[in-house]
Amino acid sequence: MKRKSITAKLFLLTVIFFGCFYIMIIASHLLFFNSFYQEYRVNKVERALDKFAKEYSAAHWNGNETALHAAKYMSRSRSQLAIINANGDLVLEDPYRIDLELSDGRKMMVSLSVLMNQYGDELRSANIRVGDRLTIWGEIDEREGHTPVLYPEKIEKQGTEVVVGKSLEPETEPLTGTVLNILLPNIKNWSQRQGLLMSALSETFPLSAEAIHKVESMEKLKLHWVEAWSGMNNQIIIQPVTTSAGEVQLLFSVTSFQEIKDANEAMRWFYFYLGIGGFALILILALFYSKMVTKPLLALNRMAKKMVRLDFTALTPLRKNDELGNLSESLFTMSRELDKALRELKEANHQLQHDMEQKERMETIQRDFFSNASHELKTPISIIKSYAEGLQDGVSVHKKDHYISVILEEADKLEMLTRTMLDLARLESGTTPIARKSFLLSELVEKVADKLTYLLKERGLAIVVIPTNELPVWADPELMEQVMINLLTNAIRHAEEGSPITVEIQSDEKTSRLSVKNKGEPIPEAQLSHIWERFYRGEASRSRQTGGTGLGLSIAKHILDLHGCEYGVSNEPDGVRFTISFPGRG
Repeated sequence: MKRKSITAKLFLLTVIFFGCFYIMIIASHLLFFNSFYQEYRVNKVERALDKFAKEYSAAHWNGNETALHAAKYMSRSRSQLAIINANGDLVLEDPYRIDLELSDGRKMMVSLSVLMNQYGDELRSANIRVGDRLTIWGEIDEREGHTPVLYPEKIEKQGTEVVVGKSLEPETEPLTGTVLNILLPNIKNWSQRQGLLMSALSETFPLSAEAIHKVESMEKLKLHWVEAWSGMNNQIIIQPVTTSAGEVQLLFSVTSFQEIKDANEAMRWFYFYLGIGGFALILILALFYSKMVTKPLLALNRMAKKMVRLDFTALTPLRKNDELGNLSESLFTMSRELDKALRELKEANHQLQHDMEQKERMETIQRDFFSNASHELKTPISIIKSYAEGLQDGVSVHKKDHYISVILEEADKLEMLTRTMLDLARLESGTTPIARKSFLLSELVEKVADKLTYLLKERGLAIVVIPTNELPVWADPELMEQVMINLLTNAIRHAEEGSPITVEIQSDEKTSRLSVKNKGEPIPEAQLSHIWERFYRGEASRSRQTGGTGLGLSIAKHILDLHGCEYGVSNEPDGVRFTISFPGRG
């Protein structure tokens, strides 16, 4: 089963989380906001009404002051207010009104609430001010003990063409007067529901017996009222108050929920369209968020995988100043330390392996050395022992000198063999110091030739040195002298009598090449790779009878290896050639 990436998982979880959160918000608003807002609105109106009730009970306001404070309450709470007695009769007339002085001196209040419902914009545009002369048509309500109230149907502003109300002439007689005071709501808090206050009063009163009992007990009364003609929901609050004169009056407040209903209806469509865009935004933000969070995690995962494969190359820490950055820096530091430790461990293992191989090689060399040495020493010791026993047994006098001569000759050979084996052992142990100097190979060869004069005369041989563009070499002259002695001695032993031994020396800027060639029988091809080994003798003609120990070329090999020289042996048509290449001083 294919595993999902952490980016996909985080993306899905983020989408689910924010999607659920977003759906919860929308569902909560659609399902509960209406009731919540109604409760909030009613509580706000109640607090405002309680405050107005306390002020109204304690203050001695006249009619204008009461109307002004009532208008302020309606502006703050966006509700309608009437002050009535227990029978439902108005104590405070309409707060939105015009106080008019008629031509005959009578005072009349012009209620504007009903007119504002139909002609609010015209009424405001009329710009009626105190002192203006108005002609008003409408119904008059005259009650004993109260200021007459005129409910206007049409208003004309004298001296202008401004008309507010019906275009046709009303059936009632007009009244003309001067404006003493005018009170209208500001445009911000304008409400067309003020005129329906009277409808609420007429439908609520008379009160039921239960409501009357609560009012008499000075308890606040809350009623839910639905307008018959529009189906609009309203909340009616009746707050009993006792005036400063001791009279019980009722504060009748009507709060409409039509705004809530319309707003909630609009919000449903708004959230529908917003939900489509919001879900697309959630997808984009979730993708961005998941990539932003998982990108450093994936980088850390790649870094960890490289470390698992012991690959510490190209690891770079994340440039972040947070916990992921600290983790990356710790992984990077750990990788460097592990890389350093592994390198040290590899070097130690390599050195250990080299030491083990060196130890095994030395043990092999020692075993071979003792095996070969015991074989080489066995012959001269046996000869010396047998001839010494002959002398001990009393051989004839004329043979005594011969026995002594053989014993001395074998003792010399034994001494030479022992010294040569010690030289070889010292070279193989790697403890031989090299004292490099600059010298000419031709001079060294001539020096060695002088030492081998007796051996050369004995076989009628001659060493011929042919230098070509010779340059000095940088080597240990004493060790190289031993190499030359071994090579020339080997060439003399196996050369034809009376033939020359040719030593050619040729130099260039990089190397100096020396070759030693003799005339004689060639070395079998199968044996060419073994002649540098210790105690190696190819055949009977290359045995002890020639006087060799089988160690000379092995010693030469080790000396040349110490100097970093290249060397080799090859068969020529009429003999054998040894070659040595000396590296330049640089």
